[in-house]
Amino acid sequence: MQLGGYANRVARVDLSAREIGYEEIDEEDARKYIGGRGLGVKYVFDNGPDVDPLGPDNLLCFFVGPITGTDANMSSRLAIVTKSPLTGTVTDSHQGGWSGARLRWAGFDGLVFRGRSETPVYALVEGESVELLDASDLWGSGVHDTVAKLSERHGDDVSVIAIGQAGEHQVRFAAWVNEHDRVAGRGGTGAVGGSKNLKAIVIKAAKRVPTAADPKAFREARRAALKAISDSPATAPRTGALSTLGTNSGMMILNIIGAIPTKNGQFTTFEGAPNIAGDKIRDTILVGNPTCHACPVGCKKEVETPEGKFHVHMESFEYESAWAFGPACFNDDRDAIAFLTDLCNDYGMDTIDMGNALAMTMEASEKELIVERLEWGDTDAMVELVRKTATRSGFGDTLAEGSARAAAGFGDPEMAMAVKGQGIAAYDPRGLKGMGLGLATSNRGACHLRGYTFASEVAGIPHATNPQAWEGKGDLLKYFQDLHAVSDSLDICKFSAFAESVDDYVAQYSSVVGVEMDAEQLMTIGERIYNLERHYNNLAGLGEGSDTLPERFLTEPSTGGGSEGQVCELESMLEEYYAARGWVNGVVPQEKLEALGIP
Repeated sequence: MQLGGYANRVARVDLSAREIGYEEIDEEDARKYIGGRGLGVKYVFDNGPDVDPLGPDNLLCFFVGPITGTDANMSSRLAIVTKSPLTGTVTDSHQGGWSGARLRWAGFDGLVFRGRSETPVYALVEGESVELLDASDLWGSGVHDTVAKLSERHGDDVSVIAIGQAGEHQVRFAAWVNEHDRVAGRGGTGAVGGSKNLKAIVIKAAKRVPTAADPKAFREARRAALKAISDSPATAPRTGALSTLGTNSGMMILNIIGAIPTKNGQFTTFEGAPNIAGDKIRDTILVGNPTCHACPVGCKKEVETPEGKFHVHMESFEYESAWAFGPACFNDDRDAIAFLTDLCNDYGMDTIDMGNALAMTMEASEKELIVERLEWGDTDAMVELVRKTATRSGFGDTLAEGSARAAAGFGDPEMAMAVKGQGIAAYDPRGLKGMGLGLATSNRGACHLRGYTFASEVAGIPHATNPQAWEGKGDLLKYFQDLHAVSDSLDICKFSAFAESVDDYVAQYSSVVGVEMDAEQLMTIGERIYNLERHYNNLAGLGEGSDTLPERFLTEPSTGGGSEGQVCELESMLEEYYAARGWVNGVVPQEKLEALGIP
């Protein structure tokens, strides 16, 4: 391959046969899908849409992009791509820290696992090779113990990515977690690891920064990007909202505008929000500001709660987790939220879907649809149910299937605040219309990160839009979905988009890879990736009518904040969105596939 930036090496690991092969990246695929998310999706697409997500034929892909591991700002990301056992869609889930950079320093663009090992194994990536080693002594361990044991076993300069007991028990929203509790949380990628008896991946590599095709142009592009990051009120090091308060800086803003789904989406504001918001965390339990490879922002907020039953020292108090165990469950116990988050990290389980499952159970209990009793905000019972869910014990076995399947089993599917089987994130569609459309049309099930229109609707980036107006949100969402398909494929942190422009992405990508390109061409790659995902989902059976929202958001008016009285006009937005996409009721037509060069 003639392109710069790539290691041009992918390991194919057949876990059933214990065979490992190595291959180069197809240059046409690299040009059309970049890396990270895009290349991972292409591998999963080529494997076919009919595989059982928890069967041996499903692929589990770990990919980085051509910028990952370079000195580019915020270039730490790793994409894990597979067919989701939670949604049945193609899914990609990302983590920061150093695992992505180390995979590239070890001489790989990707690892592709297939099959199922007869016994538990872990993969050691070192010296441009992969070796499968026995993990029998690790099976049954939480992520934290697994990381500690493997770090001690393999020494310095290692990253460990592991599943916990939730992945081993194939909880449908189990996650992969690395040594710094950076979690690839969504879609159940950890359950796929468990189904393959793959416990962990250890990456041992000293820093070996990839060489750009045009080093001088790359240095200039990097400096320009750093200036943009430093000038942004969101990302400025030491002074920006993300740097000082972390992701939880959004809690009070969203509460004021009436966009926090509270008590399983029954309300849009939460009276207890000030008790768990970013400034409260900073002023009471913050102990550190860890960061990721090549990141000047430092959005992670390391905390330690006081001694007591919820005492914990935790990597970061994040907004999504704070919402999932907080407002969603009508709970403002700061320490309990931290404890529950850390518990999920150790079990290897998505906090968003776990919180959704608990909130749905609380509503079902209130309606007396189930024998199990779970009162709103009962933190002790929440802890117990998290433990049971991770090990599929008792009632936890039901919740391990996800909130959508569980609610259907309880006789009231609309209690699940989920789309395509995946629980919503912490944004109420009645207060943020673009985010509502994004939750409905995300290719991996309800997701705030596919098209983060919050940037425009709240932060005014790249231009301000009214969060309660539905007009224009179809075009806006398409722009953000295509943009983040690009950033996820480079693989660079999404928060870079609060500061950097598409031209900044173009300058860094072109100088590293050695390809002349403009902003329109790069955004077309993003559009191609998004359409490839949608085409895969269409082939997998998700056709017309799959882009929807829970009825609550469409018919029950907002209860407070700046959105009071609002509902989400989804049908009107979908019409506009499909026109922008060139889709027919959510299905990619043949002419669109041909125009984008999709097989």
